Amino acid sequence: MLTAYITHADCARHEMGKDHPECPERLGAINDHLLIKGLLDYMRPYDAPLATEAQLCRAHGQEYVEMILNSAPAEGYHRVDPDTSMNPYTALAALRSAGALVQATDLVLDGKVSSAFCSVRPPGHHAERNAAMGFCFFNNVAVGILHALEAHGLQRVALIDFDVHHGNGSEDILRDDPRVLMCSIFETGLYPFSGENSTAKNMVNVGLPARSGGDKFRDAVTTQWLPALEAFRPELIYISAGFDGHREDDMGNLGLVEADYEWVTRQLMNIANRHCKGRIISCLEGGYVLSPLARSTAAHVKVLIGAD
Repeated sequence: MLTAYITHADCARHEMGKDHPECPERLGAINDHLLIKGLLDYMRPYDAPLATEAQLCRAHGQEYVEMILNSAPAEGYHRVDPDTSMNPYTALAALRSAGALVQATDLVLDGKVSSAFCSVRPPGHHAERNAAMGFCFFNNVAVGILHALEAHGLQRVALIDFDVHHGNGSEDILRDDPRVLMCSIFETGLYPFSGENSTAKNMVNVGLPARSGGDKFRDAVTTQWLPALEAFRPELIYISAGFDGHREDDMGNLGLVEADYEWVTRQLMNIANRHCKGRIISCLEGGYVLSPLARSTAAHVKVLIGAD
C-alpha cells in the first residue's frame, strides 16, 4: 500500500518577508529532492483540503480561530508576534496545512494508505490553543490527533516531536489528555524556552544540550521514548518532523545528520508495526537550510515508504 504525499500550492503562497527563514522555497526543495531520489514513485499525491472551523476548534478556541481567519491583510503584512507575520494568503495556507492532517488521518484510518507525509507550511507545533507564535498559526498535528480521537474514536494516539525546538503549542493543547502520549526531544536553551519542567503525566520531554550529536539523541530515544511507547501501545502515531536539528542548520546546534533521522524513523515504524498496523502520519515542522532539509526529509520518507 502506498504512502500519501499531501501538500498544496496554497502553502507556498504564504510568506513572511524577504530573508525570513520559514520561506516558501522549503516545500519546493523537498518536492524536488523526493522526485530526484525516485521516492515520489512510491507515494500517492493528494491536494490538502481546507480544514473546517469545527475541526480547528477541537484544538483552538473559537475566538482565536476567527481572529486568525480574519487577520490576513489585503496587502503587505500583519505581524502577530516578533517572528510571525501574515500576508494575504496566510489564512488560506494555514487552513490547508491543518486540513492536510485531517485528510491524512482519514486516509490512514480508512485503510486507503499505509502512512502519510504532509509537506505543508506554515508549521504548527508552536501554536498554542489561543496563541500564534514561532512561525505557527494553527497546530496542524493537534488538529489531526483530535480528529482521530473525536471523529474516529481512537483511544490511544502518540505524538513524536524531534524538532530542535520544544513543541510548546502541542503540549499546551494536549497536556493531561490520557488518550495522548507526547514524546519530544529538543535542544535546551532555545526558543520557546519550555519543556524541561513539564509535569504533565502524558509528556516525555527530553532536553539535550547543544552539540549533543547523534549518539546522545539515539540514547534518549532508546532509553526514554521507546519504553514509554511500548507501554502506551498507541493505535496511531503522529510525527512533528522538524529537521532543524541538522548540523548544517543554524537554527539549532544539536548536530544531527540524515542517518539520525532515518534511524529514529525506523524505530517509530517498528513501534507502529507492532501496535498500530503500521499506521503513522508525519507532518513537516522546522528545517530552514534547504539542502539539509531536503536530504533529511528524504531519509525520513524513505523509511516511511518502506524503501530503506
